[in-house]
Amino acid sequence: MTLMEQIRSNAKAAHKHIVLAEGTEERTIKAADIILSEGIADLTLIGKADEIKELVAKFGLKNIDKATIIDQTNNPKKDFYAEQLCEIRKSKGLTKEEALRLVEDPLYLACMLIKCGEADGEVAGARNATGDVLRPAFQIVKTLPGISVVSGAFVMILKDTTYGDNGIFVFADCAATPCPTAEQLAQIAVTSAKTAKAIAGIKDPKVAMLSFSTKGSAKHELVDKVIEAGRLAHELDPEVKLDCELQADAAIVPKVGASKAPGSDIAGKANVLVFPDLQSGNICYKLVQRLAGAEAIGPVMQGMAAPINDLSRGCSVEDIVNVVAITAMQAASK
Repeated sequence: MTLMEQIRSNAKAAHKHIVLAEGTEERTIKAADIILSEGIADLTLIGKADEIKELVAKFGLKNIDKATIIDQTNNPKKDFYAEQLCEIRKSKGLTKEEALRLVEDPLYLACMLIKCGEADGEVAGARNATGDVLRPAFQIVKTLPGISVVSGAFVMILKDTTYGDNGIFVFADCAATPCPTAEQLAQIAVTSAKTAKAIAGIKDPKVAMLSFSTKGSAKHELVDKVIEAGRLAHELDPEVKLDCELQADAAIVPKVGASKAPGSDIAGKANVLVFPDLQSGNICYKLVQRLAGAEAIGPVMQGMAAPINDLSRGCSVEDIVNVVAITAMQAASK
């Protein structure tokens, strides 16, 4: 069984409820039919009932009647959600009239379902830009206690099983925060270790905070930031197995790790790689994907109080099914 097959199987057992904000988007409704057929998750689709009915007939879908369907403009609980949103955003001076308009936006309504305990997570982005997906998430669902930054991790599955956890790594941040502070980098490290357990099936996450320096081989303010981030990560979660600052080869190659960082429990054995910034993380995951033929699963968005995952607008039906399964597993791990 592949890792993705295992994730889908585990999601089925977790029995979580995921809201799809783009319920009238073609790939999304096709994915929903598969998800409901396989029992990967319970679903709420947001969209006009007539449009959903037309799509069901057009594509010959058989399982959409198992989903909860909410018409965002003709919603009997619209007033309730607006009142709840006013309470959440009262410090920003949100009026009832403004809230009534916002809860007609499927992306805001999806977050309200999560906030009110009617769904465990959300998947969107096939039709909407990342910023539009995440904005209501930040405003309504917000981040985990002690976490202020959202990051995007990729589960990397290499053909060469020599490295990582039998060829499996978690890379972060590859998708969200361009230039994290030391505090944010520490939070990315801690949340990435949790992703490794919950999604990648890595039972013993070993986190390497990467740099162009290993254990003082170079002096620079960028190196200092990584060292400080490692210290803060240990304070945030004393149980996390982590070392810094490590060059990439010292992090994953046992012989190099033993030479450059003798005595380290992580050097040469890392399976979670935390990059010093988004630029290096994004470049690296794409190079590994293309040059090493690795499978890249993600991005898995980390740090939110409830899982909200953003799709690529070029995603396939299968991508959406997989991201829903991942979202369900994130919800199950909380």
